[in-house]
Amino acid sequence: MGWIDYHLHEFELVNPSTGLKQNIGSPNEDFGEEVLPDGGQKIAGYFSMENRTADYVYDFGDNWEHKIQLEKILPREKEVDYPICIKGKRACPPEDCGGIWGYEELLEIIRNPEHEEHEEMLEWLGGEFDPEHFDVEEVSFADPDKRRKMAFG
Repeated sequence: MGWIDYHLHEFELVNPSTGLKQNIGSPNEDFGEEVLPDGGQKIAGYFSMENRTADYVYDFGDNWEHKIQLEKILPREKEVDYPICIKGKRACPPEDCGGIWGYEELLEIIRNPEHEEHEEMLEWLGGEFDPEHFDVEEVSFADPDKRRKMAFG
């Protein structure tokens, strides 16, 4: 499972040229902030050993908040296809599960085979779901332009 990038999302970072906060993501007039479109923007250029953090929000309805922190910069290896994931914990919450509160409810339902919505929830999830599962080998990064076309048609 994993998120397929069909919701609004946004990085908030410090622009190293100006020292000011800048938003990069899915532009949307309804939210009133200036957001640079993420197509063509590489956030790697915003990070340095002096500028180590960024905030990321995925799905403005479910509001999945992430804190990204640069730990170190390694030399680029020619044969490596970037980006790469080096570690992680737990499964990604399913798309559209209702944010943290909806996710907690989902977990309660699937842990209780007697719950009246147990079978329906498993069907919605596409079968089994182990919230503790994480395998770095299963992480893949899709081309963002292809992903957007897949999500939005």
